[in-house]
Parts: sequence; structure tokens; C-alpha cells
Amino acid sequence: MCWGGGRAGCWVWGGGDTWGARGGGEGSVLSPQLALLYEEVLYTIRHRLGKPEPHHVADTQELYAYVQKAFGMDAEEHRASMQRVKDLESPTFCLKATVKEAKGILGKDVSGFSDPYCLLGIEAKSQEPAHPDSKKRLKAVVKDLIPEDQIHRTQVISQTLNPVWDETFILEFEDTETASFHLDMWDSDMVESVRHKLGELTDLHGLKRIFKDARKDKGQDDFLGNVVLRLKDLHCWDDQWYQLEPRTETYPNRGQCHLQFLLTHKRRATTSSRTQPSYTVHRHLLQQLVSYEILQHQAGSIAWDGELSRHASTVLYLHATQKDLSDFHQVMAQWLAYSKLYQSLEFNSNCLLHQITSIEYQWVQERLRPEQKAELAESFQSLLTYGVSLIRRYRIIFPLSVARSTERLQSLLRVLVQMCKMKAFRELCTLSPDLPRMVSEALKSGTTEWFHMKKQHLKPMVKSMEENGKALAKLLLEVIADLQQCQKTWNKFFISTLKLNLFSIAYVELESLVAEHVQEQLHEVDSSMSKPTAESLFQLYLNLQELYRMKDFLPERDGPLALSDFHQWFKEAVPQWLQKAYTIALERAQRAVQMDQLTPFGEHNKHSTSTVDLSTCYAQIVKTWQQLNWPDPEEAFMIMVKLVEDMCRIALMYCRLIKARAEALSLSEQNEGEAANRLCIVVNNIKQLRLLVLKLPSQLDWAQLERRTGAIIDPQQIQHTLHHQLDSTVSCLDHEVQDVVQALATKLEAGIARHIQELSASNDTREPEDSIIPLMKFLESELQYLNEHLVQENFKSLLALLWHHTLAVLTAAAGPQTSSTQRYKKLQCALKSLELCFHAEGCGLPLETLHSAAFLSLESHLALCSSTSRKLIQKYFSNRIQEQLDASSEKYGAVTIKALYRPSEQKLRVEVLNAVNLIPLDSNGSSDPFVQLTLEPRHEFPEVVARTTQCKRNELHPLFDEAFDFLIPPEKCRQEGACLLLTVFDYDTLGANDLEGEAFFSLRHVPGLDADEDQADMGWVPQTRLSLTHPKPSGDEILRLLESRKGDKEAQAFVKLRKQRAKQSKETA
Repeated sequence: MCWGGGRAGCWVWGGGDTWGARGGGEGSVLSPQLALLYEEVLYTIRHRLGKPEPHHVADTQELYAYVQKAFGMDAEEHRASMQRVKDLESPTFCLKATVKEAKGILGKDVSGFSDPYCLLGIEAKSQEPAHPDSKKRLKAVVKDLIPEDQIHRTQVISQTLNPVWDETFILEFEDTETASFHLDMWDSDMVESVRHKLGELTDLHGLKRIFKDARKDKGQDDFLGNVVLRLKDLHCWDDQWYQLEPRTETYPNRGQCHLQFLLTHKRRATTSSRTQPSYTVHRHLLQQLVSYEILQHQAGSIAWDGELSRHASTVLYLHATQKDLSDFHQVMAQWLAYSKLYQSLEFNSNCLLHQITSIEYQWVQERLRPEQKAELAESFQSLLTYGVSLIRRYRIIFPLSVARSTERLQSLLRVLVQMCKMKAFRELCTLSPDLPRMVSEALKSGTTEWFHMKKQHLKPMVKSMEENGKALAKLLLEVIADLQQCQKTWNKFFISTLKLNLFSIAYVELESLVAEHVQEQLHEVDSSMSKPTAESLFQLYLNLQELYRMKDFLPERDGPLALSDFHQWFKEAVPQWLQKAYTIALERAQRAVQMDQLTPFGEHNKHSTSTVDLSTCYAQIVKTWQQLNWPDPEEAFMIMVKLVEDMCRIALMYCRLIKARAEALSLSEQNEGEAANRLCIVVNNIKQLRLLVLKLPSQLDWAQLERRTGAIIDPQQIQHTLHHQLDSTVSCLDHEVQDVVQALATKLEAGIARHIQELSASNDTREPEDSIIPLMKFLESELQYLNEHLVQENFKSLLALLWHHTLAVLTAAAGPQTSSTQRYKKLQCALKSLELCFHAEGCGLPLETLHSAAFLSLESHLALCSSTSRKLIQKYFSNRIQEQLDASSEKYGAVTIKALYRPSEQKLRVEVLNAVNLIPLDSNGSSDPFVQLTLEPRHEFPEVVARTTQCKRNELHPLFDEAFDFLIPPEKCRQEGACLLLTVFDYDTLGANDLEGEAFFSLRHVPGLDADEDQADMGWVPQTRLSLTHPKPSGDEILRLLESRKGDKEAQAFVKLRKQRAKQSKETA
């Protein structure tokens, strides 16, 4: 891939030099400049110095083979160049030695310190000792081995054991194999007076040194140690600490010396070295080798990451050291080479960051010549221009479909930002550019170019409104996808490096371009458009809507956007969009009913397949509303009215079709069981449809629509238009459900009535539990089937209808009065069993629904009819006791008594105290009252005779004050209806006594009955005032039942007695 205008195989270097790489074809001409550079690299390899580094290539032939490939030389050209190099004069070899410092050296002076200096030089031919144990070699010093004019001396550092020199010396030599480096360290000794030395004396060791000095020749220096190294053991560049060696074993530990070595050339014989600066030649060599490395990676479809091969690193390292290039100039050369290559060959721009950092760290402007400064400034400007041009076309240059595109763009941004921050950039580029502004302008222009390119690419072949709409929709998708990439992927890189919001820049440009282009294309749209055109415009509308929504990601914006009222461009198309949504839903619903076999479509489902399709139809219409999201509130309301009207029409149409479908299937099969099953499915489907309709207000979000239209449309209008329409449809659906459920119920009602009739007419000798078995089996079978095929709500509706009907049938069966209690027991047993059946342990109808007024009345009636005569009599007295307790009026007067039961004697003692407010029954306006006391019912107290008080003449408020004792067991008092009947009569001499009234006193709670021991006397017993009543002449249900039992003498006698009392009653009917 070639990003810039350069061609792979030909590079234009800075400084005006053109170096043509070999094209690789037969007979291609080798350029003079490339030939000279090839000569330079062969000369460098041939005169290699130093021991190879561990990571470098040691084999010289390998290096020759590598450079031959890198320069594209054939074998003949290589041999010719190699011969020319061999004919050239060898360079002068040099050792650039830097004495940095020393530490831990011996203290030779009286003060405990030394005044060290170093003597160093190269011994041309090392003299190896004749015997390995010989000490002679160790005692030799520099001044004895090396001519005086070749000895170099450092400065004297006074009074220290850790001297620092940092002095560099150039030492020439001829042969690395035989030459050796020597360094001696000495303590400089100046002539001093004894008095001065005594003044520096600090300890006993210092005194010993004074005596030792006295024995030495005046001015003789002390030996501190030496370092001897063979040059063939040195690398091209070495930097390390060396142990100072002794001449004798006296002081073996003499400290260390820090030395730095560089093996270089002088007076190189190549043309390039003689005619061009070392820095320029090295840059050309670097460019040649890096170009080859990049092309090698591209040939293998691998992106170059800036890492040079071992061969290239070795060659460049040798050339830089032999030419004695400083680190700064090497970095400069790398920057110029890499920044130029980046504009023609693809590689990771991260490679440039190292050079930027190194130049910034070592930058001193004065170290460069004017032409070097100009060259560096031009490289900055060139890379900046090129980098910005890449950013302008980042969509094409860095596509996300290509691996590591994001890393490459991020790296480029970092390089440009760091470059513009460099001191070198600011000092050399007089007009420092505003990088964020440049990039912003480039992004704007690049976005516009990209849009026009996409627009041209998607331009339809046939110019019609339909095709234009499709092309616009596709263009919008491209724009939206691009903005999404900007927002999700690219934006963070531009913000973090340049503080630029790429999304904002791209959105503002594209939004304006889209608005202009779409308006231009839609100017011919009118209401007579074709359906395909309307369909293409709907997709365009949705895409514009999505594009407009992306404005929410803008950090800030000034003024309205060009797309603010884009919906107005599509007003003419909205009716067609709505009609299409309705037509599609209607047709799909019709097809669904035609295909529906009215069977459950799932194991745990009670609906058929058409409900699923209907739900999808509704969901699609709801989606259409949500997609439209029409901004104008008033127009949105009208759209909502149309959608709701359409969905209600579909619902009612579905009801008609599904019922017709069930009828058609039933006619074709003539199977009554299957017909009922289909009716169940129809009910369930309509109920499911009802749920769908009820969900519309929330799904269509009517609440939000009401809020939006609050200031424009009266809420009453919304209520009348939308809610009433929906309620009317729901009501219709409920009616449809009731009709079908009633049809199902009607099929069962006949069977229930038949079984109840058979139950009522069955033989009285059978037990009631056995008599109801056929009815319960019938119901269990039918209800189980319906429960399996109806949804719960519909099943309960059916149960309610059946329960109402069943109660009516049972009530009718219990109507005729008969003397047979067994018949009523069967009906009572049936009622209880049916109650349990319809309740189904809480799974059926709730108890409050079952226990209707009809049920309670029937239950009470059957309970009475199925009871024995004695039970009825007891029930009669229980009712009269309750009436006595509820009575509040003393219309016929009252009687006051006291009663006490003595358990030990089983005796009931009653004191009749008085009567008040009796009605006058004699002609004189008074009465002759007396009280009759009887224990009722008589069958519980057969041996207890009635008792009477004395008669009080002409008294309406008689005072009796009489006591009576009754011997009765306590359990008799606790029987249902057990009571003391107090009847007040008006004594008549000639005829029957007249009734003043009667009162009923319950014995179940008489004082003393539940006591453990007898009470002392009647004094503590409270008085009981009982209102007198008259029996009602209309009769009593219990008395009518007893009267109907003609063969029961006890019942007839009781009825006769109560009728006699009723005849004397002053109550009216």
C-alpha cells in the first residue's frame, strides 16, 4: 500500500539527493549514488572493529549477503563493488577512550587520601609472559612500554579516593589482534615540608606514611593500580567498571576505574566518506535498509512494527560507531529517514515516537549546522502536511474492516501532537501551526468529500421517485453507520489527543448536507404517490429520524438543526403509511383465521394459532406508531385515532370470522364433542383478543399523548374519541364471549336438569349419598373437559351460569310440599355436593358467589324439610325465643320473672313477680289476669305439668309474687328450643279464657345451670322483664311443614294448639 505520492522502489531524500533503488528487472542501470552507498556499506563491513555484540550478526559473509539483497545487487555487481573496496586504502583505526571516574582507590598521602591521575596508551604489540607464573609482565608500567609521544595523561584530582575525570582521548592503532590498551593510575607527589605533612597528620597510619616518604626519592609518584585490555576483547562500544590491578601482592584490592571505549575510523577511503558529512551518509544508508525491511514485511503480508532485523541493526551499528556519530545525530538521521519513509511506505507511526522523544531530550539548537536545521524543519512540515491529509481521509485510510486501523490512527495523532510540542519544532518552524484547527478543518472537508463520494456511488440508474427514495435511504444508512463509528470508536482518540469532538464535527457537516440533499430530492412528492414510493419514503423517514436522534450526543449546539422539521417533508405520505399498516394487519388476520383448525397450538396453551398471528398484527401496528413518533401533537392525535379505529375494526372482524370458522368446521364433521371443543377455543381466542385490546392504551402510551396534547386538545375529547371507542369494542367482545359461553352452558343445563329430576323421583329407600352419584359423575366429566379447554376466566363465567341454573332447578324440585323427608334429604345432599363441586377447593367459583340469596334460601328450606317433626318443633321454639330477644315493643304488656336452677336438686325455681300494661279484655275496661307456666317443647318435658298463678281481679298491672318449682335434669334445659312458656290469660267464667299475650324464656342460659354448686337464694338473681307477644295469623313455614305431615299425630297436635293461639291473636295479617 502506498499512502503518499512516492513510488515503492524510488525515494527522494532530503538535501536534494536522489537515490534510485533498483527496480529489480534485468539490465536495470545502477545509479551512481546507490553504487557509492553500496561501496560505503561494504567498506564498513570489511573493516569491522570490535568483538560482535550478542544480538548482532558475527558472520561477515552473512552481512555481505544481506546488503547485496537490500541494495538489489546481482552477483557480478557485488563482485565488482567488492573488488573496488578491497583496492581502497584501509582506514586509520582509533580507540576513543573516556576515563570517567574511579572509586575505592588507595590513599597514599599522610591525610589518608591521594592525588590521582592516569597515564594511558596503546601498546602496538603485546608481549606475552614466557611463563604463566611470571610476575614481570604485571610490573610493567605505561611509561616503560609505550613511547612518550603516544602516552596520554589525565588531570590530577587532589585529595580524593573517588576521583572523577570524564576525559576522552583518541588512541590510534593498526591491528586489533596484537594491540592492547594500558592505563596506569598514579598518586601525584609534590615536594612538601615536614611541618606541612605533620599538620595533615590524623592518625598513626599517617605517621607511618611520613617515615615511608622520607625513604623515597623526593617527587617520586606512588603507583595506585593499572588496567590492561586486549583490543580484540573489546566491543565496538564498551562502558563498564574495571578492577585496578596491583604490581605486587601488597594491596590486592586497589579499587575500580570506570572506562568507556569506542572503536572508530579515521581517514576512510570511500567516496561518500570523503565528499559528504557522516551524518548524511548514515541517513542514506538507514533509509535504504529500512525501506528493504518494510518491503520484506509487506511481501509476507505483515505490517512492520519498527523492529529492524539483526543484520540491519548490525550494519547500521557498525557504520555509526566507525563514523563516530553522536547519539543525537543518529536520532536525527533516524527521524529524517523514518518520517520520509512514512509518507511512501506503510508502517506503524509509533516508530516515530522514539525519535521525537530522543530529539526532545537531547535538543540543543547550536549542535546543528544551518543546512541541518533547514532539513529538520522541512521534515517537520512535510510530515505534518502528510499526516493531516491522512486524517482528512481517515475513513478510507484507516477502515475499521482492516485490523489495527484504530491503533494506527491513534498512533498518528500522538505523533503529530508530540511533534508539534517539541522544542525543535517550535524553534525551527517559525509559523507554528494550530494543530487542532488544522485537523478540524481537514475533518470538515474530508467529511464533505466522503458524503459526495457516497452520494455519487449510490446514485440510482433509473431516475424515479421510488428509486430516489431507496437511494436516499441507503445513503442515510451509510451516514448513520459512519456517525456511529465516530461516536463509539474514533471520538475518544481525537478527544484524548487533540481535545476535538470528531462526532460533533462530522454530525454538523453531515446533518446539513443530508437535509439539503433530501429536500432537493423530495420537492416532487405529493399525495398521489405510488405505494412502492410511499414504502421507500417510510424507510427514508425512519433513517432520518435515527439521524436526528443522534443530536443527543452533541455536547452543545447553537441554534436549530437543519433537520428540526424534517417530518413536514413526509406529511403527504402518512395516510398511505397508515393504510398499508392496516391492510397488512387485516389480510394477515384473515389468512390466520382461514388456516386455523381451532385446536390448541401448544401443550400448555388453550388458544389456537390465529391469536398468535393477531397479536403479531397488533404489535406491528403499535411498532408503526412508535416508529412514526410524529413530533406535531395535534397531528399525532389524529394518527392515533386512525390506528385505534383500525385495530378495533380488526378485532370485531376477527370475532365474526372465527365464529364462522368454528361453525363451518362443525358442519363438516358433525361431531358434537368436537363442536363443543371448538366453541371453547373460540371463547378463549376472543378473551385473548380482549386482553390485547385492553393493553393498547399502555402499548400506545396514551398517557404521554395526553400530556403532549394537553395545551391543544381538550382531555374530554381524548376521552370521548379514544377511550369510548376502546370501551365500545371491549363491550362488543364481552358480549361475544357471553354468547358463546351461554351456548356452552345451554348444552349442559339440560343434562343437569335431567339428573336432578331423576334424583328427586328416585326410591326413598336409597341413601342420599348413593342417589346423587349419577349427577356428580356427569358434572365431573363435563366440567373437567371444559376446564381443560377453556382459559380460567371463561371457565368461571361458564360455572357461574351453570350454578345459577342448577339452583333454579333444585328450587323447583324442592317446591312441592310432601311428607317425605327422605326426598328433601336427597336434594339437600345434592346441594352440598354441588357446592363443593363448583367451589373445587378454591379453584372454581368463590364462596361469596356460590352463597347467593337463592342458595341461602334453598339451603334453609331444605334443612327444614329434611328435619323430623320434633326437630321442627324445637326449631319453632328457637325462632320464638329469638323473636322474644329481638322484641323491643311492649304493645301487649310485659311480665317480670326471676328464675334459678339448682344443680344439686335438679330443680328449676321460677318466681312470677308481676305483669304490667296488660290490654283490657273485659267490658268494664279491665281484665282478670293469671299466668300459665309450661315447659316446651312438650316432647322434651312430657311429665312436667303446667302451673298457674292466682287470678287477679280487675287488674291491668297485677302483682303475683308467686314461686314454682320444676324437677328437670340439666341436659333437658340445654336442648335446642328448650324454654319456659309464660301465657297470660284473662279469666272468663262463662267462656274460654282470652289471650293477653305470651312470652318465651330460654332455659339454655338460666342462672345457676352452669354453676358447680347451688346458689344460696334468689336474692342475687336479676329480674327478667319479658314483652308479651301474639302469634302472627299469617302462619309460619315450620307450622305449614308440620301440618303437611298428616300421618304424624304429634305434629298435628302441635299445629292444632298453635292454631288455637293464632285464633286468639290480636295481630292482623
